[in-house]
Amino acid sequence: MEYLQHLVYGFLMAFFGLIAPGMLNMTAVRTAIEVSRVEALKFSIGAASIVFPQALIALVFANYFVEHPAIFSKLRILAVLVFFVLAMVFFMQATRKIAYKGKRKRGNQYLLGGFMSLMNMMAIPFYLGLSTYFESKGYLIMEIPFILVFVTGASLGAFSLFTVYVQFSKVIIARAQFIAKNINYILSVLFFILAIVTLIKILT
Repeated sequence: MEYLQHLVYGFLMAFFGLIAPGMLNMTAVRTAIEVSRVEALKFSIGAASIVFPQALIALVFANYFVEHPAIFSKLRILAVLVFFVLAMVFFMQATRKIAYKGKRKRGNQYLLGGFMSLMNMMAIPFYLGLSTYFESKGYLIMEIPFILVFVTGASLGAFSLFTVYVQFSKVIIARAQFIAKNINYILSVLFFILAIVTLIKILT
């Protein structure tokens, strides 16, 4: 029963932690719209697979991260640079006029999903904070194999959430043409905002 509880806790934590529109789920939508739902699912698998090591690192090295907060500051600096680059990439794609002839082929969506998920510098602090809180309440056991069950649930929760966004992309195409036509602009602005917010957090 405890194993099932840890699986459910991990699933719910990741699902609801990513439910707000963000760089990962909106990119999954964009991939479904511009390429295909199959490629969007590959992107989702890649993004969700990174959740496993992120959550694992957060739980296994919880005490170390609490004692060395400077690590996150260094990671955030890298994140700022990456977010600015991604913002420029999506903006340039949005300004190009392309005549669509069927589905366009893109790079390896699995690797792209993994890379973008890896750049989500708030993932480790997120799992670290919530898992520490739930441990203090007696809901989590911060020991192997319970940690492995928990992070497995987190990966499944993330993938399920991305899949929901991919499925919802049909509704976006049918009922929200503005979003469908301007998805690259939306992602560019989103990454730019993430870069600014992260930069502000570093400086304050």
